[in-house]
Amino acid sequence: MRVRKLERKRGWALTVAASILKPTLLTATSRTWIDGEKIPATGGCIIAINHISHVDPLLSAHFVYDHGRLPRYLAKSGLFTNKYLGGFLRSAGQIPVERLSRNAIGAYDAAVRAIADGECLIIYPEGTLTRDPDLWPMKGKTGAARIALATGCPVIPVGQWGAQEVLPPYTKKPHLVPRKNIVMKAGDPVALDDLVAAGQTPESISRATDRIMAAITVLVEDVRGATAPVERFDPRQRGVRETGNPHDDTQSRTSRRKRR
Repeated sequence: MRVRKLERKRGWALTVAASILKPTLLTATSRTWIDGEKIPATGGCIIAINHISHVDPLLSAHFVYDHGRLPRYLAKSGLFTNKYLGGFLRSAGQIPVERLSRNAIGAYDAAVRAIADGECLIIYPEGTLTRDPDLWPMKGKTGAARIALATGCPVIPVGQWGAQEVLPPYTKKPHLVPRKNIVMKAGDPVALDDLVAAGQTPESISRATDRIMAAITVLVEDVRGATAPVERFDPRQRGVRETGNPHDDTQSRTSRRKRR
């Protein structure tokens, strides 16, 4: 794999992060990067990737960074409440988002501005770790599609596998021995030109979201060497929590007690 030269200087926060995290990741994991050259070398773009582990942001940032782009994220707003971590994240160009709230519109505006400024924005269209029992990509949220239709920027799908072995979903202890291999494969830009021309209608946003998730799923099938379910898992239809640990019913029990 040929590592692409960075598009521009990375700034103090990303310099610190890269100097600490990259050697750690190189030691703890092996990597199979496939078709990363499909990530545009310059200009605003969205990297849309499946979400299987809380360590995903570190690994996907490594993938994007190795191919010459400085990764930007829509990150949970709670991470910005800490004075030091919040300052670091803002200095690194990350964007706070309040999930499942009206304030998420502010994150949308910030993301559109970031694309206009030529940033490479990493988005997990599922909005959270997949709830699918076998960790297949589940039904996507509309955020990535809405940003893409508003800006006309390329959406590069990425399928990944292996992060769940480093840190299984909703666990705290990483599994570093034996060394785990992380596979990430980038695809061609998702075809959205016809939907961009149609504007941001509910139908075009829905269709764009489906196309993005379908492109990601094909790549995940490839890197896993398996076939995804015909119908993507939908947490709402299955009555599964969309935030937090879906296997922890403490919150549900507390809510029931308060209602009594």
